[in-house]
Amino acid sequence: MSCFLRGLFYFTGMENQVKSPAHQESLIPRQGGYRHLKTFQIAEIIYDVTVRFCDTYISKRSRTHDQMVQAARSGKQNIAEGSAVSGTSKKMEMKLTNVARASLAELKGDYEDFLRQKSLALWENEEPLRRELVALKPENADQVAQWVLQVASRYGRYGLNGKTIQSIPSMVLERKAFPEISANAMHVLIGVTMALLDRQIKAQARRFEEDGGFTERLYRARQNFRKSLRSNE
Repeated sequence: MSCFLRGLFYFTGMENQVKSPAHQESLIPRQGGYRHLKTFQIAEIIYDVTVRFCDTYISKRSRTHDQMVQAARSGKQNIAEGSAVSGTSKKMEMKLTNVARASLAELKGDYEDFLRQKSLALWENEEPLRRELVALKPENADQVAQWVLQVASRYGRYGLNGKTIQSIPSMVLERKAFPEISANAMHVLIGVTMALLDRQIKAQARRFEEDGGFTERLYRARQNFRKSLRSNE
C-alpha cells in the first residue's frame, strides 16, 4: 500500500466513519442517515464535478459524456439507497454499496482514459498534489474548482514540460493544464471514496455476522414475545 493510501484516513478525518454502532437488538434498526456518510459526501462532490467536467471537456454528443455522468450518479445514489434499505436488508445494503464502488471504479477508468487519449499526465501515487487535495478536505464542487485554479497558477512546477505559467499561451493552458488537473483531482477523490467503501462494506459484513438479517431478527422478536407471554401466565 502506498504512503498516500496509508495516510488517507488521517488526512481526511474519515477513520471513524464505518465503526460499528453499539449492539442493540431491534426489529428494524435505525436506517438512512446517508448524508452523514463521508462516502456519500465525497461521491456527491465527484458527481457534481464530473457533470461540470464532461460539459466542459467532452462533447455532449459523445456516449462517453453520458456514461461518465451516469457512473458518477450511480456511485452517489447507490450509497444512499444502500443506507436507506439497511434496516430491513443487510444483504441489499452490501449489494448496493458494492454497486456504488463498481460504478466509481468505472468512472476512475474513464478519467484515466481521458488523460491517456489527450496525452496528459496521470499523477503518480506519491505526487504531492494528491496529498494536498486530500488534506484540503473539499466540501463541495466549488472548492475543488478553486483548488484547480490555484494549482494551475503554479503548474509549471508539476507539468507541461516544466514551463512557467507565463510562458504558456492561455489557449494552450486551457487545453492542457485545467483538464489535466481536474481529471487527476477526480482520480484522487474517487480513489479515496473507493478505499472508504471497501471499509464500509467490511463493516456491513461484520454487522450482518453479529446481528443477522431481518428474518433472524424477526424470529428472535417472536421468540422473545412468546417468552414474555408465558412468563405472564
